[in-house]
Amino acid sequence: MTSFLPGFYLGFSLILAIGAQNAFVLRQGLMRSHVFWVCLTCALSDALLISAGVAGFGALAEAVPWLETVMRWFGAAFLLWYGWRNAVSAWRGGQALDAADARGGSLRATLLVVLALTWLNPHVYLDTLMLLGAVSAQYPDKLAFGVGAVTASFVFFFGLGYGARRLRPLFANPRSWQVLDVLIALTMWAIALKLIWM
Repeated sequence: MTSFLPGFYLGFSLILAIGAQNAFVLRQGLMRSHVFWVCLTCALSDALLISAGVAGFGALAEAVPWLETVMRWFGAAFLLWYGWRNAVSAWRGGQALDAADARGGSLRATLLVVLALTWLNPHVYLDTLMLLGAVSAQYPDKLAFGVGAVTASFVFFFGLGYGARRLRPLFANPRSWQVLDVLIALTMWAIALKLIWM
């Protein structure tokens, strides 16, 4: 537990901040659209990255310095486009959740978006491969530290995805949905600009 708990707390704190991926999971949870698969994809992606970081994969970033730049620009372009989609949705308005389950796009399209939001974000590599990988070296049981961080990802994403259902009555109002779309668009654009100016 001396290694598991620090891994859990650090992993949880790194994904707690509202970001593009978290905003997407929240939106899918509100719509009750492919929630399980979205949460599982996010958590498994984190698990792969954390495992690689704890195993010492951070050295690749030092060996291939241009990789970070390419990922940063692709990630920024994708976030700008996705933010634009949400801004247009907010402008058009009229969307609301009703008593019937609202369904979003196809599972394939949804998973492609969540994979792009996850794997085209350079910060995820800094957090998982570099930071968690480096910190894990300070603990006697790196495996337990990594398991703690992976557990935090599963707890967070499934909690966010399924916990969003409690907000459904609020989002029966079209105005609330417009506000959420505006907040998501601004979040995406802020992260994209941060990536561009890094």
